[in-house]
Amino acid sequence: MMDFFKKLTKSSFRRTSSQQIISGIDSSLNLLHVNLQDNIQEVKKKLGNSSDIILREFTLGSEEKFKVCILFTDGLTDTISVQNFIMDSLLPEIHLERGTTSPPHEIWLEKFKNQILAVSEIEEVADFNSLFNLLLSGDVILLVDGYSQGFAIGMRGWVERGVTESNNETVMRGPREGFSENLRTNTALLRRKIKDPNLWLESRKIGRVTQTNVAIMYIKGITDDHIVEEVRKRLDDIDIDSILESGYIEELIEDKTFTPFPTIYSSERPDVIAAEMLEGKVAILVDGTPVALVVPALFASFLQAAEDYYQRWDISTLLRILRYTSFLIALLGPSLYIAITTFHQEMLPTQLLVSLAAQREGVPFPAFIEALMMELTFEVVREGSLRMPKAIVSSLTIVGSLVMGTAAVEAGIVSAAMVIVVSITAIAGFVVPAFTLSTSIRMLRFPMMALAASFGLYGIIIGVIILVLHLCSLRSFGVPYMSPFAPFNLKGNKDTIMRVPLWALFSRPRIINKLNVVREQTNAPAPPKRNETEG
Repeated sequence: MMDFFKKLTKSSFRRTSSQQIISGIDSSLNLLHVNLQDNIQEVKKKLGNSSDIILREFTLGSEEKFKVCILFTDGLTDTISVQNFIMDSLLPEIHLERGTTSPPHEIWLEKFKNQILAVSEIEEVADFNSLFNLLLSGDVILLVDGYSQGFAIGMRGWVERGVTESNNETVMRGPREGFSENLRTNTALLRRKIKDPNLWLESRKIGRVTQTNVAIMYIKGITDDHIVEEVRKRLDDIDIDSILESGYIEELIEDKTFTPFPTIYSSERPDVIAAEMLEGKVAILVDGTPVALVVPALFASFLQAAEDYYQRWDISTLLRILRYTSFLIALLGPSLYIAITTFHQEMLPTQLLVSLAAQREGVPFPAFIEALMMELTFEVVREGSLRMPKAIVSSLTIVGSLVMGTAAVEAGIVSAAMVIVVSITAIAGFVVPAFTLSTSIRMLRFPMMALAASFGLYGIIIGVIILVLHLCSLRSFGVPYMSPFAPFNLKGNKDTIMRVPLWALFSRPRIINKLNVVREQTNAPAPPKRNETEG
């Protein structure tokens, strides 16, 4: 069944149809024409005479006159730099030296590249594929009549959001900067954090239509070469029309798609991504999105926050224990309430049992239906608050949480205790730092409620066992997802549920890094380097 699904999702007709749709650009690897007008007509034809493509023709030279043309995309190119560094360099009359033995075209091409154009980034263009790619990326294209090659001049300058604080990963103490939608800005933020020549960057374009820039960043000598090679292979295997956000990349390169848990870590904070790379992981940045990906990902990473390393270790340990407790409450809170009130009333104190029975006396639904209605209502309110305009979000939240809850209790639809349980469960879900893991908890909460309504605490235990077995079976780029819990590694647990002092964190996670293990020199002897995984 799985093989059939894979064959269905990777069928050949999808690629064939996509290739036919964009055959006008991607399959035409034709070279530039010698005649300038032919090149101009070809560009206009392929781009449909788009009004945002600016085309400027003029004549240069006094004794040996010839025509040149510059093309750029309005909105993607810095027009002021075009005027200052290209137009002002080309428009003054250029005299060809007499008595030279070199052919005129070679002299002109060398003059353009090395003398006339006062720019730092310039490359030759010989085919239309490269021309369209660079033109639609914001570069300026210079074409010369009589020559079958041109120049691409780097003058990209579009309006961008800039570096601002991340709204999804706020901290009380620590840097306030977050990634932006500009890929080069994001790589520069990481360079500011890690000023080491071993921080290597590899670029590639993914997406036959969008040609999205994707960057791989890792620290040579710390990151395992096998992981880097696996990242390269999976990215190169992607064959799709468009990459509009890093979520596309995440879904296409993850190990196992049939799991509710995220197997690729993501963050909007440069300090978090830099810390992950210093542990031997690989960062993947996608142009057009402020969310960077990190592989391999471990389950413990999703319950860690950036602030854990900016304050005392004992405070960080307490907060981590609180997060793990909140994780269990968000996952099992309603299920435990349903199981105890339905099957195991003897576990409750007599006074509490009488109080709950009195509250549920007028409720016409069983506890499972009651919890299901409240959970679905809260999910609707949550999604509505995300989509509503910011000016009325607070009003909607107050109406959804207070007025509707109070009205439901007074109407006898739900009990007051169920409102308390659902509220605590919702708040506990917000304690989890990673939004992707919080979403997984929301998904798993409903089947756990169904098991509790069917079999009581036995159903919850069965569900937890299945969940643990599933987590232990997951891999992220070949690395066990639950490490260092399973396989258990005592030294690796120094930075999981508890965080030991920084002076004791002298080694990197060995399940990921097997080459450069020591990260801090202490007075104590450093642990020996090992080439095998400690289990």
